[in-house]
Amino acid sequence: MSMIPTLLSGFAFVGEPLERADTLRADAEALAQLWPDARILVLDQDGTAFTGPDDQPLPLTGAALGAGPGTAVFLGLRGRQAWFSVEASVVDVSAPGRMDLRQAALLWSMADATAFSYARGMSYWHSRTRFCGVCGGGVRFERGGFVGRCQQCATEHYPRVDPAVIVAVENRGRLLLGRQASWAPRRYSVLAGFVEPGESLEQTVIREVHEESKVTVAACQYLGTQPWPFPGGLMVGFRAQAADGEPEVDGELEDARWFTAAEVGAALARDVQDDGEGIRLSPPISISRSLIEHWYQQQLGSA
Repeated sequence: MSMIPTLLSGFAFVGEPLERADTLRADAEALAQLWPDARILVLDQDGTAFTGPDDQPLPLTGAALGAGPGTAVFLGLRGRQAWFSVEASVVDVSAPGRMDLRQAALLWSMADATAFSYARGMSYWHSRTRFCGVCGGGVRFERGGFVGRCQQCATEHYPRVDPAVIVAVENRGRLLLGRQASWAPRRYSVLAGFVEPGESLEQTVIREVHEESKVTVAACQYLGTQPWPFPGGLMVGFRAQAADGEPEVDGELEDARWFTAAEVGAALARDVQDDGEGIRLSPPISISRSLIEHWYQQQLGSA
C-alpha cells in the first residue's frame, strides 16, 4: 500500500501497512481459501502477542492451526499472503513468550509492528463489544471481524477509534511542554487531548491547550497522524503558534513550561547519555517525539 507523505516521520505503527482488502471481508469462501497459507498473530487478553524463543512473532500459519478462519479477524494482505489475528482463548496454541506492543515497536520489523498495532486495536474493540449497547443482546462478529451484529435487535456495531489531537505549541522560539504526575520522573511531552462530539480538530487544539495550560493558540497546522492503540486512540499531530503568556496548570497537568531550543536539544541528547539533570522526552516510537524533533530542527534551520 502506498503512503501519502507528511511532514512528520520516524514514529511507529504506520510504516509498511497491510492492504486491508475490504472487498474480501464478506467473501467467506475467499477467506477460507487464503487461510492455510495465512500468517496468524495470536493475542492474549491483555493485548500482548505470542512470540517465539527469538522474541519475534510466533511463526504461525492457518494450516498449523487447522480448521478455517472462524472468529479470526481478517487484517488484510501483504502481497498474496493473508494476515489474520486470533484471540488466544479460542485456539490451542502455546508459545515461549509474550510481547507488549511498545516493546514490539523496538524489536520487531516495521511491518510486523504495524500489523500488531492494527490487531491490538481490533482485539480491544472485540473485547468491549460482547453485548449490544442498545438492547443488551449478544453480539456476533461478521465480515472478517469488522461488523458486530446484535443477535437480538440486529443493530450493527463497527470498530471504534478515539481521535485525539497532540500539539507542538510554540512562542518566540520556545516550545510548550507539560507533564502528568503519573509519568516517570523528569518526563515531559507536548500537550494532547481527545476530540469531543461536535468539535473540529482545530477547535480541539485551541480548547485542550487552554484547558491544560491556559495558553491561547492563535493558529495551527496539521502535520501527521499515528494510530495509538492504547487502547484505541488515533493521535492527530499539529504544530501551533501561541499568543504571549505564561503557562498555568489547574489539575490536568502537574507542570507546564516553555522550553528553549537549547533545553530541548539537551533533552534529546539524554537518550544517548543521561546526565541525571534536566527533562526527559517522549520515546522515539511516538508521534509526540516526532513533533518535538520537527520543532527542534526548524529552530536549528532558522538560527
